[in-house]
Amino acid sequence: MRDLLRKEMRLSASVLSYLFMLFGLMFLLPGYPVLCGVFFVSLGIFQSFQSAREANDLVFSALLPIAKKDVVRGKYLFVCLIEAGALLLMALSVLLRMTVFSGSVVYRNNALMNANLFTLGMAFVIFGLFNWIFVGGFFKTAYKFARPFVIFIVVNFLLIFAAEALHHVPGLESLNAFGTDRLALQLILFAAGVLIFLVMTVLACRNACRNFERIDL
Repeated sequence: MRDLLRKEMRLSASVLSYLFMLFGLMFLLPGYPVLCGVFFVSLGIFQSFQSAREANDLVFSALLPIAKKDVVRGKYLFVCLIEAGALLLMALSVLLRMTVFSGSVVYRNNALMNANLFTLGMAFVIFGLFNWIFVGGFFKTAYKFARPFVIFIVVNFLLIFAAEALHHVPGLESLNAFGTDRLALQLILFAAGVLIFLVMTVLACRNACRNFERIDL
C-alpha cells in the first residue's frame, strides 16, 4: 500500500492538489467565510482525479499485480493525505486565532463565523462529505466525476451557509465562541466532527471498493 500511495503522489497527482492545500490558511482571514477554504482544497483534489482519468490511470493501476480494491484504497489514502495537510494548516490558523490573536480587534469584530474548534470540526465534516459524495460517486463508474462533484458543491455551500447562520439563532451564540471561551463545548463539537469524518470516509471507501470490483474496465 505504501508503494501504491507513492505512485498516487508522484504519478497520478496534479500539482494543484498540493498547491491548493495552502487554502487551509484561509482560516486566518477576518471577515471571510473561512470554510470556503475547505472547498478550494477539495477542488485541488478534483484536479488530480481529472488528470488521472485523462491518463487512464485507473486502467494502469488495475493492471498492476494488486487487488482492485487496493486501487480504491490508494486513492482514498492520497485524498486523506491532502486533506490532512490542509487540516494541519487550518488547525495552526485556529490555534493562532485562539491564542496569539485572541485580542485582535479585526477578529473580535468579525461578523462572520469565528475560526474556532467548532469551525475546524465542520471542516472535517465537509471533507467527509467530499469523500462520500465525490470520491465514492466517482467509483460508481470509475470514469464520470462531473455529476458527483456538482452534487458536492451544492451540499458543501449549503452546509457552509448553515454553519455561518447557526450562531445567529437565539441560544446557539456559543457556537461562535472566541478564543478559549466555551472550550469544553468546542472540544465536544470538534470531536464530533472528527468522528463523522472517520465514519463517512471508512464507509465510503468500503462502498467504493465494492462498486469498483463490479466495474469491467
